[in-house]
Amino acid sequence: MTAELAGAPVAAAGDAARNAADPARAASYAARSFAVALAIVVVFAAIGAQLVRLALKGQVEPRASMTRTLTQSFWRPDIVDRQGRLLATDIEAPTLYADPALMIDVDEAVERLSQVFPEIDGAELRRVLSDRDRRFVRLRRGVSPATAQRIHDFGLPGLAFRNEPKRVYPNGALAGHVIGHVNTDNQGTSGIERYIDETVGIEAVHAGSAGTLAPVRVTIDLAVQHALEDELRAAVRRYAAAGAGGVILDVDTGEVLASASLPEVDPADRMQSLDPARLSKVADGVYELGSIFKTITIAMALEAGTADLGKTYDVRAPLRVGPYTIRDLHPLGRPLTVREIFIHSSNVGAGMIALELGSARQRELLARLGLIEPIRSEAGPVAAPKLPAYWGQAETITIAYGHGLAVAPIQFAAAAAALVNGGWRVTPTFRLTGAAPADGPVRVVRAETSAAMRELMRRNVVSPQGTGRRADVPGYEVGGKTGTAERPGRGGYREEAVIASFLAAFPMRDPKYLVLVLLHEPKATEATGGRITAGVNAAPVAGRVIARAAPLLGMLPR
Repeated sequence: MTAELAGAPVAAAGDAARNAADPARAASYAARSFAVALAIVVVFAAIGAQLVRLALKGQVEPRASMTRTLTQSFWRPDIVDRQGRLLATDIEAPTLYADPALMIDVDEAVERLSQVFPEIDGAELRRVLSDRDRRFVRLRRGVSPATAQRIHDFGLPGLAFRNEPKRVYPNGALAGHVIGHVNTDNQGTSGIERYIDETVGIEAVHAGSAGTLAPVRVTIDLAVQHALEDELRAAVRRYAAAGAGGVILDVDTGEVLASASLPEVDPADRMQSLDPARLSKVADGVYELGSIFKTITIAMALEAGTADLGKTYDVRAPLRVGPYTIRDLHPLGRPLTVREIFIHSSNVGAGMIALELGSARQRELLARLGLIEPIRSEAGPVAAPKLPAYWGQAETITIAYGHGLAVAPIQFAAAAAALVNGGWRVTPTFRLTGAAPADGPVRVVRAETSAAMRELMRRNVVSPQGTGRRADVPGYEVGGKTGTAERPGRGGYREEAVIASFLAAFPMRDPKYLVLVLLHEPKATEATGGRITAGVNAAPVAGRVIARAAPLLGMLPR
């Protein structure tokens, strides 16, 4: 072995000597080396030229491309009531998504997910998961931790989770119409939720990041809202009503402390807002409200100077205009003063007062009180009033006792607040800001007119003949007016289908709050003596609402 190793260098040296001695072989090596080098240069030159060509192809001007990151979500501010109690908030919840490029068995994935979500469209899911060009498909937002764990245990490649904001409502359906809804992207679509998007703003965040927005404080009082909804729910059962609505206002500021409508809506279920039966009976519908409109009629006559509380009208005969005859439900067979017309709720008397006032002044004063033009609040637009196409004598008379003009209850409540607060216009609001109106206080009726209306409303509750006596609450000086309006139907008004309402304010010596309750199509029951008029159903409901709400508002009985 040693000899072989020692002899190797000697042989190599011999080869080198032979190559050096052979000029032809050396020239061949040089030619091959040059050819290889040239080939490398040509290849790299071709690659460089192609890159330049592709870079310049079709680019006649600079372009920029922007995409939204797949992990971006929207975080919303909390909604709290006037006391700071939570009404709505965002939490982080798992969102199930898929990466079709990583899917191994699409059919198994569809089968497994259909077990977890039976309502899922299997054919559409298979089509989406089979698209290998897509890298992100959101399958379900806000799944529960238990559901997320179940899907995780399947061990299916291409399925994963990430946390995203989810809107939750800790009080369930309470104040659902006011709060509103959000869509699948956590953006507001109705109610206060939509107002937040339009005015306050929401915050774009990445998955797993919490927002920093300050809470939005609304005028609703959670305890008062519960009391109102609870009493309306009991009234629907007690009087077999088709639905109910109610609102409680601060008469000085227009702040809405409670607003309820039955059937209710759950803010967590946005599909309920598509059900016509669940539209808000406070803001989304307009109704002929019946005799509670007599408060407006008498206030207008006092304001115009065409009547005073002691003026007498001969209401013994029905009032006839064209083909129509207006009668009183319970005629007394004698002339009545304005006070008595209000207390006994005389349609004939209200019509005579309105005829003296005249159609032009009636419309002008209704406009002054804000009952002609549409309004809106932070909870959304309010349904526009429905006015008569022709405003003649017949319309003037029927509007006087609450028919022929339909208005949203919250709009009527705001107008009525001016009749008891000294005569100042208020606008219903749900945003607790404490700011004064931008245009300053606006007087719509004289203080003397407001004082007279407070007297009438209180008298209607304390008088043994008053239609509102069942609304009295000892110690709170309640005043109010009943209204029973027949609902229009095919071929005319339906006598057995009414909206029974009661307009109340308290304490009448210096009113702070206004309450309006409505019962839709209450039935004659044993408890009402077989009647459906507001004095036996809506009035006692209003009294129960006041008895519960007043202490919650810090008012002690006197």
